Amino acid sequence: MAEEQKPALAGLVRAGDVQAEAIAVTDFIFQVNDISNLYLVTTNDGDVMVNTGFMDNAERNAGLIAPVRSGPMRKIVLTQSHADHFGGLDAFREDGTEVIGGPGFEEAWADMKRLQPFFGPRSGKLWASTLRRSGTPKPPPEVRPDLQVDRTHSFEVGGRRFELISAPEGETVDNLIVWLPDDRIAFTGNLVGPVWLSMPFFCTLRGDKPRAVWNTLKSLRTLRDLGAEIVITGHGDPIRGAARIAADIDRMIGAIVWVRDYTLDGMNAGRTVHDLMRKAKLPEHLTIGEFHGKVAWAVKTIWDLYAGWFHYEDGTTELYGVPRSAVHGDIVALAGADALTDKATAHLAEGRPLEAIHLVDIVLTAQPAHRAGLEAKKAAHEMLLAQSTASNLSETMWLRSEIADAERRLEASA
Repeated sequence: MAEEQKPALAGLVRAGDVQAEAIAVTDFIFQVNDISNLYLVTTNDGDVMVNTGFMDNAERNAGLIAPVRSGPMRKIVLTQSHADHFGGLDAFREDGTEVIGGPGFEEAWADMKRLQPFFGPRSGKLWASTLRRSGTPKPPPEVRPDLQVDRTHSFEVGGRRFELISAPEGETVDNLIVWLPDDRIAFTGNLVGPVWLSMPFFCTLRGDKPRAVWNTLKSLRTLRDLGAEIVITGHGDPIRGAARIAADIDRMIGAIVWVRDYTLDGMNAGRTVHDLMRKAKLPEHLTIGEFHGKVAWAVKTIWDLYAGWFHYEDGTTELYGVPRSAVHGDIVALAGADALTDKATAHLAEGRPLEAIHLVDIVLTAQPAHRAGLEAKKAAHEMLLAQSTASNLSETMWLRSEIADAERRLEASA
């Protein structure tokens, strides 16, 4: 994929690769780019950090920050309990540094840590090629914040005032806004998503606790009402100008409300979740980016948030522990792997890659090395990739990983 065609988020998470010095956001705020950015706030009596970057890049990040340090590290504020925000903690924490997290930080991090054997391979499948990661990341540090903010918490360092505001569900329940009231600057972590003015990812492809749409809206309204002149996010350049910030947040709120209402109205009208996903389209005046999350995926998560896991149209078998794949071997035995693959190929010829994937998944469950099935799987995912706008990193990473999987299996079966 040509550089200009790469999803916007891919460039943001790799922006630190070529960074040679910390970026001056203001004369007292300095930015280092990482998978999630870290920020140093200097004062007349030492420094405050907002996030610490990823553990694999901690030494580089500390080196970039060192020339702009002004004194002892008084406080480190962690806007959320994901390792790309706190992984470099040990490189910056000093004797006497107070580490502050949001409400429930320890519990949220404990849940993520407990599920690393589950989440790790999923993250690797999606992110390894984008991050150019050849092996397992370093283990994240053990983090026990000295203080976990309940709703709000204020402090002052070197004459600079800070207010910490609980703003859940950007990515985690413990998300914090760091607000500098005298300077009209808000650090949001990933509250507004990894790319500004884009559809939230209410549940990632890697898997996670679903992010409640109602909490997201409440937190966005809290951010809007601050009247910030500068918003500093987890990725990319700061957003500047109170009028632009307010208008953009209103647009995000409007888009989320539209998707929520569209989904709930569709549920009341008896429409299926898949029908709603296929036909969801934001009105032009509310259109925002789909760089990480997508409108269709928001529909699906909102459906499940309100309706739960049991979809009536899927019937009785969803109540029990026997998946549909349990009878894939029977279907192949009755219909024949070649016949099913031929039908999948016919779907492809008619521009229906998803119908083709449904069929080849049946074939490959029963016969994982079926060559024609693997070729059809590869072709179907290539068709989907070609049809995508290439702007959504999550979709692109998934499709490319499935193509690569089919290619590996084809090579092994040659």
